[in-house]
Order: sequence, then structure tokens, then C-alpha cells
Amino acid sequence: MLGPEESCPMPDGAALSPAFRVTPRAFAQVAEIAAREGRPEAGLRVAVNAGGCSGFQYSFALEDQAAGEDLVLQDGATRVMIDPVSLDLLAGSELDWADELIGAHFTVKNPQAASGCGCGASFSIG
Repeated sequence: MLGPEESCPMPDGAALSPAFRVTPRAFAQVAEIAAREGRPEAGLRVAVNAGGCSGFQYSFALEDQAAGEDLVLQDGATRVMIDPVSLDLLAGSELDWADELIGAHFTVKNPQAASGCGCGASFSIG
């Protein structure tokens, strides 16, 4: 089992823990956003909060430090951090980056989500 600071690099450049996967496209976008914000050492905090139209909503924010119990997935200097409570709701999920006509955004493919809203920002657990 991987500890809070451990992840397995995959041949395609993705990072995978038993509970969460980050695609190379998502890592590249985290690095680009952090650099654009003048915070190249910052990582992306992925969290699940109560709210949204379906009961839970995803939250994304740059943070400079990981908390002690966070799962940290890393590709070079680029990090994605998830707190243990959110990780329970994200188990088996994949973080990706989508560049679509409606806009560019992070997406979470969550196998635990029983339903979600049209924009993909909120979900419910079955």
C-alpha cells in the first residue's frame, strides 16, 4: 500500500495510487497554472465538499504545502494533493484536463458517482 507521499509512475506519464489517478494532461495543466500564477512550487488541491445541485461538489485550488495526511501524487515537481476525507469519496477516480468548446477545465471521472449535474461540478453517491 502506498503511503501519503507515495505514488506509482505509469508508463504513459500518469501517476496512480490505489485510490486515484492523475493523467499527464492534468499534471501539465497544473504546472502551467502554477507557473502562470507565479507559484511554480504550488500543487493542486483536489477536494470534495458538501454542496452543489447533486449533494457533493469538486473543489480545485492551488496550495503551497501538502498536509501531513494528504495523498500526494507527483510528476516531477508537479503535485496533486487530496485530503483523506475527500479521498474516500474519490476512490477509484481519475483527474484529467478537458479542452472543449464549452471551456477548458479539470474533470473527475468518479466511479462512485451515482449521478451528476450537467456541468460535472457536482455529484451524488448511490
